[in-house]
Amino acid sequence: QVQLVESGGGSVQPGGSLRLSCAVSGFTLADYAIAWFRQAPGQEREAVGCVSVSANRKYYSDFVKGRFTISEDNSKNTVYLQMNSLKPEDTATYYCAQFRGPACFESATFASWGQGTQVTVSS
Repeated sequence: QVQLVESGGGSVQPGGSLRLSCAVSGFTLADYAIAWFRQAPGQEREAVGCVSVSANRKYYSDFVKGRFTISEDNSKNTVYLQMNSLKPEDTATYYCAQFRGPACFESATFASWGQGTQVTVSS
């Protein structure tokens, strides 16, 4: 059974850091790319970045470049989102999603989603 479980969210002050985890089961990271999204209240969901283990490629949206880093641990079947220099506008629920193939942007829809983890950046 395919499952994606996010964790690591919380409250942090501006300038702080958090590391989110996306633990996947039912498939391996080599076979499916994983994307990170976020959605703030009243706003549309937006893509944060993506990792393709098979292609050894990572992509980031402009608003997180230089601050967020995606990594993976194949032995744990887990993808991480390291978030540094957090800003109040980074406040959102963060989700990971399974692409329908091994490449980022391979499909316009996603096979599975996690339940999300809340990140709040506030002083």
